[in-house]
Amino acid sequence: MQPPRQNVSKGGELTIYRGVTRSMTRRHRNSLPVPDDLAMEIFTRLPSKAIARCRCACKLWSSTLRSQDFTELFLTKSCARPQLLFVLDDYSVGELVFISSPQPENPEENSYVVASNPLACFPRSSGFYGYTNGFFCYGANRNLKGLKLPVCVPVICNPSTGQSLTMPRLISKKKYGVQSYLGYEPMEKEFKVLSMNKSRTGEVISVEHQVLTLGTKNLSWRLVECCIPHRSSSKWICISGVLYYAASAAGSFENSMVVCFDLRSEKFCSVMFSKAMPRSTTLVNYDGKLGLLMSGDSHDDVTRATTSFELWVLLDAAQHEWSNHVYVLPPSWEDVVSEDMRIAGMVAVNEIVLAPWFQSVPSYVIYFNVERKTITKVGIQGLEAFQGESFKTYLNYVENVKLL
Repeated sequence: MQPPRQNVSKGGELTIYRGVTRSMTRRHRNSLPVPDDLAMEIFTRLPSKAIARCRCACKLWSSTLRSQDFTELFLTKSCARPQLLFVLDDYSVGELVFISSPQPENPEENSYVVASNPLACFPRSSGFYGYTNGFFCYGANRNLKGLKLPVCVPVICNPSTGQSLTMPRLISKKKYGVQSYLGYEPMEKEFKVLSMNKSRTGEVISVEHQVLTLGTKNLSWRLVECCIPHRSSSKWICISGVLYYAASAAGSFENSMVVCFDLRSEKFCSVMFSKAMPRSTTLVNYDGKLGLLMSGDSHDDVTRATTSFELWVLLDAAQHEWSNHVYVLPPSWEDVVSEDMRIAGMVAVNEIVLAPWFQSVPSYVIYFNVERKTITKVGIQGLEAFQGESFKTYLNYVENVKLL
């Protein structure tokens, strides 16, 4: 019997094949040419596009690469190599374009990364909500059966696989201000979408809260009770099975609270914040805890005049207890920054990453190491074909090959 053979192509993709002899048994012909655990390890090292091609190679590979065990292992590996993600809302062709690059850690001066991995394109959105675990959620106007006018519905897409899934129409009599969030519940290993509308009558508050679980045979919304009068915002994050989003109390338009939605119990609670959050506020995962990262000058924007950042970490939601950290910027900040910036997020607990509000070409991000007090500008190459276009920059993107 010929031994299994391996070949590495010039592009770096690993191709596994074997010779077939008459002496092979049916069991051998229907098994992988290498031990299962080794095959899984090899597959997890391939890019997501290669995984898609391998799924088409044969029924055995298709079954293996669609299994929950493999998709979870691939996601675990991806979390160890997070990427920068650039999203272009291309009005000229009506598409959302996703492009990723390696995410540098502890970058040095005059360093750069290459955005050479175009992922996927999707029909453009009417509202970009955000992402979790490699899946993105955005709003899109759809013409639904029985309705004369288009309505805004959430769409879930996976840039790694090129798939998208339009959610059914919300259970609603309202057609104003739909806001959606996408979360992952690790115990049941489920993705859930939380959506709500805003009332036009009286106080502008979020109403008709409803949840949909992905992966079920018949996708359907179910109403959930929320006894916290509030107005939702586009600032949110999912951490360990809990959706957190900044919100304003009834009668106010300034975010001064965080609403928490437990994806497993599907219950709401809220945490008060001591002041109004500036526009610069970004929700971050700080070592498994919710963090509110903002300009320390209480300005709405991060600018050349910014002198510090503040980080508020949620210690106890029930007691509304926060800890506060202040990071003073070094004088070199003014030499590096020349335009308004947004906080893209944090790498670990020591590096704040910033990007222009809308990336233009040539592109860059700025790393502020809070321990060393250093400012480093990292160039982004590979986006020159989009000269004159604007990108939104996202941090800690991970590839997920789970199929919708």
